[in-house]
Order: sequence, then structure tokens, then C-alpha cells
Amino acid sequence: MAPATGAPVDVRDIAHDLTRLAVHFKTDKWGTHRYTTHYQRHLGHLRDEPINLLEIGIGGYNRPGAGGASLRMWKHFFPRARIFGLDLEDKSHVQEDRITTYVGDQSDPDTLRAIARDIGTLDVIIDDGSHLSPHVILTFQTLFPLLAPSGIYVVEDTQTSYWPEWRGRQERDATDTSMSMLKSLVDGLNYEEFVDEDYHPTYTDLNVVAAHFYHNLAIIEKGVNAEGTNKRRVLKKRYGPPAE
Repeated sequence: MAPATGAPVDVRDIAHDLTRLAVHFKTDKWGTHRYTTHYQRHLGHLRDEPINLLEIGIGGYNRPGAGGASLRMWKHFFPRARIFGLDLEDKSHVQEDRITTYVGDQSDPDTLRAIARDIGTLDVIIDDGSHLSPHVILTFQTLFPLLAPSGIYVVEDTQTSYWPEWRGRQERDATDTSMSMLKSLVDGLNYEEFVDEDYHPTYTDLNVVAAHFYHNLAIIEKGVNAEGTNKRRVLKKRYGPPAE
């Protein structure tokens, strides 16, 4: 029998469903946004794994006692995980079993590296912090190399990349925004197909194996990007006959 309207929800009954958890804990990952269905798709395989998840931005700004909704959501979705949150404000009131918080600025690479060392292996990183392009770029450049070899890196609220008021750019071909950085990863996925022989692949070229884009959300999968290419066989006029 379905529970009566308004009946208390046992979180254990909805722990498998990120959208219902988001509604229960009142995180804007569902409602204001539509992120949870994408998270379910890309993180669901980790649900029963003993992962470490770091979310940048705990929420609640400087309001006393506020924030932590998404950390609680992650805790119940990942029953064996350790959940970590970083925020400019002291959110220690959010701490409980399997939830740890840090105070710090995501635009400070030394802070990010220190937190990564303290946590150890980073399996999932979610940037829901300032949403300012310079911060998003710096955070990715600092933490992506520290992500586990098969980890997942997420950037939320990418709409700010297009807003000058949020240090974004209205010009869609701007080269210094968070979206331009993320879009460059797609080219990097295909670096083995580049025909300029003096090109040297970057760290992300070699270690990003998938990039998924949704409305205001980007999900990046880390791995070894070395599938090889048939360009020398196909582009015979450019490269000449294969070496004996």
C-alpha cells in the first residue's frame, strides 16, 4: 500500500533514487536544476563502492545552521562512501558519521592540494562552489590530476560561464571561460587524430576518456585515453607509405 500523503518517509526506502533523496533533503539538484537523473546515470555504478566523494560548495552561504543538503543526499545514496565538503564558511554543524567538512577557498590551489592529501583517494569531485570561471578552471587544473585513475569530475551550474556578471563572457567563442575549458576537453579526446606533428598531448588529453554535457552540467570521466589511430593508413598522401 502506498503511504498516505504527508506520511513520514523512511530514507532507507528511497536511498536508491537520487531524485527522491534530493527532494527529501531539499537540495536544489532537483527542482531548481535537473541534475539528479544525470547523476544517477553516471554515478549509479559506484553506489555500493567504498568511494571518497568531495563536493565543493556546501550551501547555505553564511546563514547559521544552513547547508549540507546535498552532502546528506550523497551519504544515503552511497552507503559505503565517505563524503567531504569544502566551503568558504564554517559548516562544521553539518558533520556527522561519514560526512566531513573543510573551510577553505577553492581559488587557493594550496588549500585544494592539502584537502586532497588529507582525504587520500578522490573518486568523485563535484564543483558546486563559486561558479566563477577563473575558480572553476583553477580548481579543475589543480584537482583533476589528483582524481583517481577511473574517477569522475563534475562541474555544476555552467550557465555562469555565459554571464559577465559572474566573470563569464557573453561571447561564446571566448577562450577564458569554464565552458571553453570544458569544451577543449572534447578536442583533447581526439588528440591522436591531430595532423600537426609538433603537437604534444596535455595531461587532460591523455587522461580524459569521456565528456558528457547537459543543461548547466558537465560530467568528465578519467581514464587512459590511448586507443590509437588509423590516420597514417588512411591519409596516405600526407604520410606516405607505411614504414617497412
